[in-house]
Amino acid sequence: MAEETSGAGAPGTAAAAASPVESVDRALRTIEAVAAAGPAGASLADLSAALGVHKTTVHRSLAALRHRDYVAQDPGTGRYGLGPAALGLADRYFAEDDLPARLHGALVALCAATDELVHLGVLSGAQVVYLDKVEPERPVRVWSAVGRRNWAATTALGRAMLAFGDTPAAALDGYVGAVQPAGRVDVEHVAEELAAARRRGYAVEVEENEPGIACLGVPLLRGSRPVAALSVTAPADRMTAERRAEVHARVRAVVPPLLPPGLALPPA
Repeated sequence: MAEETSGAGAPGTAAAAASPVESVDRALRTIEAVAAAGPAGASLADLSAALGVHKTTVHRSLAALRHRDYVAQDPGTGRYGLGPAALGLADRYFAEDDLPARLHGALVALCAATDELVHLGVLSGAQVVYLDKVEPERPVRVWSAVGRRNWAATTALGRAMLAFGDTPAAALDGYVGAVQPAGRVDVEHVAEELAAARRRGYAVEVEENEPGIACLGVPLLRGSRPVAALSVTAPADRMTAERRAEVHARVRAVVPPLLPPGLALPPA
């Protein structure tokens, strides 16, 4: 059918004939076209033109991709961008990179330098997964558990990775919309927090997950992409603005020499 052909491959070419499942191939090409549009996203007309496919057919592919959060639509502009599921694929892949073992020494050193609870986490869809933790020897401790999940949009770990991953606005809607119970946080607040994180080099959350608890998160970058993040967690009354600046300074002093090759903190 003429509407099923792509601009990259004319009807009858080897590329067009190679796909054993046409609908899957069309969905994958749609994701590639959305990704190529970048943070600004793409309209239905843009995607139809890029793929050489009728708008109705592209819309069906987009509906399926939106259902699984691989594509998100900006409610204001109607443009399509990558959703949290698509953005989380690479992060979940690198989560198998034995990061807990390779970074445990950095967590131990940071815990000793700050005398606070330290976590390592990665993105998994719209959530963060805690891969490792090191606790200080304090009489009163903050509870946490390895393997625990929390919403990326409400945690310092998640915000650090979203901020330095240049998360498109349409995808941010997906991260915020996934938070349960609904209404705990809004897109405008999270967008402001991500912008602030990019300016100062670390993300924060104060009592947005647990009463009385605050966190500071710093991403770990491979190239320009965050693959994990470290966080320092403390009672909110102890994690003042001055204390956060002090903790971040200690992160920058202690962690870089202990990172495995290929990983780095954001530039100062």
